[in-house]
Amino acid sequence: MATAYHDRWITCTEDAVRIRGYYFPWGSKTVPYSAIKSATRVPLGPLTGQARIWGTANPTLWANLDPRRIRKGKGLVLDLGHTVRPFVTPDDPDAFEAALEAHAVPVGGGGGKVV
Repeated sequence: MATAYHDRWITCTEDAVRIRGYYFPWGSKTVPYSAIKSATRVPLGPLTGQARIWGTANPTLWANLDPRRIRKGKGLVLDLGHTVRPFVTPDDPDAFEAALEAHAVPVGGGGGKVV
């Protein structure tokens, strides 16, 4: 199976996004591309999700485990049509976005806050 994007925590395969460290303690979440309505880029900062290693303070988002999130400046929120949306911080956001777009997932810019 070909991989369109891969880092330590996120893998995009031919038919789904696999998010490692999503569930406690180390469970993965697999999201078929067909389940992703859209992805929104969000800026990260000291008060907007950058320091959140895992989980959330915002009940509508859930961040997978990523100890290097504190050094990143951009994240993506995946809209699955549910109340809680996965929040991911790929090592290469542009390559991750390209992988999503290659599977017809719309990616847009956002100014929303993540905490």
